[in-house]
Amino acid sequence: MKLSVRLFLGYFLLVAVTGQLVLMLVVKQIGPGVRTALEASLVDTANLLAELAAPDLRQGSIADGHFAQAVKRYSTRPVSASIFGFPKQSLDYRVYITDAAGIVRFDSAGTAIGENYSRWNDVYLTLQGQYGARSSQANPGDKTSSTMHVAAPVRDGDKLIGVVTVAYPTALLQPIVDASKHAIQRGALWLFGGALLFGAIFNWRLTRAIDLLVGYARSIASGGKASPPKLRSVELSTLAHALETMRQELEGKQYVERYVQTLTHEMKSPLAAIRGAAELLEDPLPDTDRRRFAANAREQAERLDQLIERLLGLAELEQRQQLSDPQLLDLGELLNSVLAEKAPQLLQLNLQTAVSLDEPLPVLAEEFLLRQAISNLLDNAMAFAPAKSTIEIDGHHDDKQITLSIRDHGPGIPDYALERIFERFYSLPRPNNGRKSTGLGLAFVREVAVLHGGKIKVGNAEGGGTEVKLSLPASY
Repeated sequence: MKLSVRLFLGYFLLVAVTGQLVLMLVVKQIGPGVRTALEASLVDTANLLAELAAPDLRQGSIADGHFAQAVKRYSTRPVSASIFGFPKQSLDYRVYITDAAGIVRFDSAGTAIGENYSRWNDVYLTLQGQYGARSSQANPGDKTSSTMHVAAPVRDGDKLIGVVTVAYPTALLQPIVDASKHAIQRGALWLFGGALLFGAIFNWRLTRAIDLLVGYARSIASGGKASPPKLRSVELSTLAHALETMRQELEGKQYVERYVQTLTHEMKSPLAAIRGAAELLEDPLPDTDRRRFAANAREQAERLDQLIERLLGLAELEQRQQLSDPQLLDLGELLNSVLAEKAPQLLQLNLQTAVSLDEPLPVLAEEFLLRQAISNLLDNAMAFAPAKSTIEIDGHHDDKQITLSIRDHGPGIPDYALERIFERFYSLPRPNNGRKSTGLGLAFVREVAVLHGGKIKVGNAEGGGTEVKLSLPASY
């Protein structure tokens, strides 16, 4: 199972369990919370009614006095209210009053007058000077008929003369409790969904950062050019820079070893030629032979110097990960400038050029590197093109890239060499003199193309000759 899936499932389980526990605790407290609020309201109401009922109870007119008439009018008052979306169409308080012996003297429901309520907790506790309240079922066995009773003492000065009780059916609170539970559950679902979305985004960002690091490591392993990804996480960014440092250290050691071995091998041939010429020149020779051997030694020394210079340039280029000073250039103008520099060589070799360029051909590039790459491609074309032939150059663009094609009409590339032409130090003999080049030109051009985000393709053209296509990203 992928790390991203495991992380998401673990986060999902954690959020689900935690959310469920919190939801259960909150929902469990809704009912008691609502009943507590109701009881607090009934305490205030009972004490207020106790003060209003005291004069009539003291005078013995509690059954038909002002208090009884006011309660009667209360029970018949029309009411229509909407309380946070809950309609209220009736007044639901029941009020009864007992004397100091616990006998009911007034009942707004008219059902308990004369009964002895002295054993009911609301009346009993109040007569004992304590807080009196009870919750009883109007219909035994029916939990929905539960009614809350809260009592308050009726006093004549300091003398306890009775108890007033206010009752309210708690079943009327159930719709409020249910609605509150549903609202909390809906909110919890939204919160749960938001938490999962946040977790998914966080998981995506984390695994994406890891994928970038993996891609960077794979690019390094395949020999590609890549810069360490820019990551917001301090820890992952530190890891990326650590990988880059490790890459530089490892590549530096391997690079030096590889190039020392290659350079040593390639230097053997010119050094052997120079040593052989020097040994021959030590002996008396005809003037013609002496000049020939001296020229051969000078030629091999120049080849050795060229080899070292090009190898150093290629080595520096291969170590770079990005352009250092890119500029917006017109590839057509740069090509014409290089052709102007090559004009004397073209004339000496008796070669013509046929140039066809779209306008413009904008690229974002380092002028020096791109100029060197084009110069190398033209040198190869001139080296293999027959005298009096034409080198065809075409530059065109599409929406995304610009392609420069250079074709000669020489012998082409043998099949056995097609897969090796980009190898360092691999070279084919020139048709005009049979000599080989340093074998670094195309390797240099490929590095330039890759550094600019492009590519190079070399192959045999239809009708003979070699065609090279250098493609670079267009910059409009």
